[in-house]
Amino acid sequence: MTGRLEEPLTKVLGARTAGSLGKLGLETVGDLLRHYPRRYGAPGEFTPLAELRQGEHVTVMAEVRTATVRQMRSRGGAMLEAVVTDGRDSLQLMFFAKRAGVLRMHEDKLRPGRRGLFTGTVGDYRGRRQLTHPDYLIVGVDAADEDEALAEASRPIPLYPAAAAVPTWRIGRAVRAVLDPLVEADVPDPIPEEIRARRGLPTLLEALRLVHVPESDADHRRGRARLRFEEALVLQTALARRRADHDALSAVPRPARPGGLVEALDERLPYDLTAGQVAVGESIAADLARDTPMLRLLQGDVGAGKTVVALRAMLQVVDAGGQAALLAPTEVLAAQHARSLRALLGPLADGGMLTAADDATRVTLLTGSQGSRERRAALAEAASGAAGIVVGTHALLSDTVQFADLGLVVVDEQHRFGVEQRDALRARGERVPHTLVMTATPIPRTVAMTVFGDLETSVLSDRPAGRQETVTHLVPAGNASWVQRVWSRVREEVDNGGRAYVVCPRIDGDTEEEAEDVPLDALEEDDAAAGGDASSRPPLAAVLEVAEALRTTPALAGLDVGVMHGRLSSDEKDTAMRRFASGEAPVLVATTVIEVGVDVPEATAMVVLDAQHFGISQLHQLRGRVGRGDRASLCLLVSHAEDGTVAHERLAALAATADGFELAEKDLELRREGDVLGAAQSGGRNSLRLLRVVRDAGLIEEARAEAAALVADDPSLGAHPALADTIADMLDDEREDFLSRS
Repeated sequence: MTGRLEEPLTKVLGARTAGSLGKLGLETVGDLLRHYPRRYGAPGEFTPLAELRQGEHVTVMAEVRTATVRQMRSRGGAMLEAVVTDGRDSLQLMFFAKRAGVLRMHEDKLRPGRRGLFTGTVGDYRGRRQLTHPDYLIVGVDAADEDEALAEASRPIPLYPAAAAVPTWRIGRAVRAVLDPLVEADVPDPIPEEIRARRGLPTLLEALRLVHVPESDADHRRGRARLRFEEALVLQTALARRRADHDALSAVPRPARPGGLVEALDERLPYDLTAGQVAVGESIAADLARDTPMLRLLQGDVGAGKTVVALRAMLQVVDAGGQAALLAPTEVLAAQHARSLRALLGPLADGGMLTAADDATRVTLLTGSQGSRERRAALAEAASGAAGIVVGTHALLSDTVQFADLGLVVVDEQHRFGVEQRDALRARGERVPHTLVMTATPIPRTVAMTVFGDLETSVLSDRPAGRQETVTHLVPAGNASWVQRVWSRVREEVDNGGRAYVVCPRIDGDTEEEAEDVPLDALEEDDAAAGGDASSRPPLAAVLEVAEALRTTPALAGLDVGVMHGRLSSDEKDTAMRRFASGEAPVLVATTVIEVGVDVPEATAMVVLDAQHFGISQLHQLRGRVGRGDRASLCLLVSHAEDGTVAHERLAALAATADGFELAEKDLELRREGDVLGAAQSGGRNSLRLLRVVRDAGLIEEARAEAAALVADDPSLGAHPALADTIADMLDDEREDFLSRS
């Protein structure tokens, strides 16, 4: 944004008003104008007062029933008690002052029959709901003149996201103060004129006036529709430019080689590839054979067989004389990948050894916690090309890591990495390597199209043969007999040769902070979402406390209980996983550090304590740690969530289906505004204010086509400076990262 829109509010509105708006993150004229109303009220439509909850900050539309000033005998001073109603229920308004005269102004405005907006925090006094010293606006009275009062009384009332110190109508007045003087030249429009004309869209200034000062419901709907399209066009143009930049790069073609490692692997596999794996593999193989760098997203539900698909791609590159790097988000997952790849390859991974098969390569692990000797050996294997596949964490991004001929970068769990990290690894080669991005979190098509618009997308939807379904049950945490049965079921699984994970949201109970590896996407519960009063519930379960308690639980007597969390060293994690996998410690109490990639086929039971604390996709990933062998498995979600709450609805959805894509759609429905794309980052502004990827899927499709045409005709957007400026403003470091995450 440029010109008038960049002016600080302190200059336009004064320090006092700007200071209060600053508490909402509004610093400039543009910030304020993009602070859209959350909804609209009509003077004749009352707020259902019966739905108000104690402790909630509210703005309600109601009619004054009574207002009376009287002296207080017990404590001195005066009070004004008013009662407002929605026609059925009532709400008490209380004002206090040292002298009755101070309250007469309120009494005069709060005349019976008048309607207004009242804002404050809902309290309770002797069983009656009340607002103490509420701020308010009386419709048709709090206006500058009679004409304004009549207009105000007849048009929709914008209701803004507000705070206790900044009620909605003060925001509205501030908006009018900056909006009214603006002319078209003050508000550069990011939507090109020819697109606006073709689609019948208002200008940006017109849209802002329709949204902030609508004369009718049709006005604000028209304004919001234009602003939604603008968001879609800006986002899709940014992605189209990114794709065009990538397509201009060149890569070394890595065509498939008949009789090479890929075919040797296929012959070794103890199962046939699924139809989906074959189809996706053919698409990837074709991409690798081109001289344009592959940039492909591979997504698949838990257990869909992504690892084998990625390995075949890496082996095709090795067959063509290059190397592949696999980047994992944690050392546990990196070590797991290295073990899994070696197990799948067998003698094919013994390059340089007497046991090696013909054309064998080597799988090398490189992590930050390795000893100096081990690390030097791994670095040498990567630099010399002896290691065809190098697996590691962010340590692969170090300047000390060199490759002989890096041909393919595979990024696992892309949402854990920013674009800068991904590109740093891709820059390791002299020419741009091909890139395969994997995610085990199913992404609905509309989200993939919005966030990964610069990647080709492949989906694995069928499960490999032999994988068993996992039965999921909800367990009320407050029912002692049910919880006791949980541990009995764990014992039964162990006695039958299984293993059991027990997941907790915290590491220990000495701190209120959550574990470092608690979810990226967990939807933390407030009291209302979980149901009941949080103060009446026990603290969140902690790994160290739960492990100690389970060691003395009668149902688990004689069993060794291990622990796994983010504070353990790499060696300690490896030891814990080895003891768990072998059955030496068949019960593992852990944080979500075991969420992805950990593969123990003998694990048949998953218990998640305080399950209400996690989001759907996180729980689905955790559940995916069991059912990886040929035995039926069990997932028990122990929760304090009450029936009828959002948290309970989430858990019930998880218990009802194992389809990750269906769950991802449900997740979109239940998530809070702004969370869908992971854009609610550390206090930053949300990139999407009005656009919703499920509801607006058709609009996003249309915007994508418009964006592709724009970028094809004018890659630099030199003819569309307002659009280029808006993209630059959106794509600061935080949003550049946002565009590359699910």
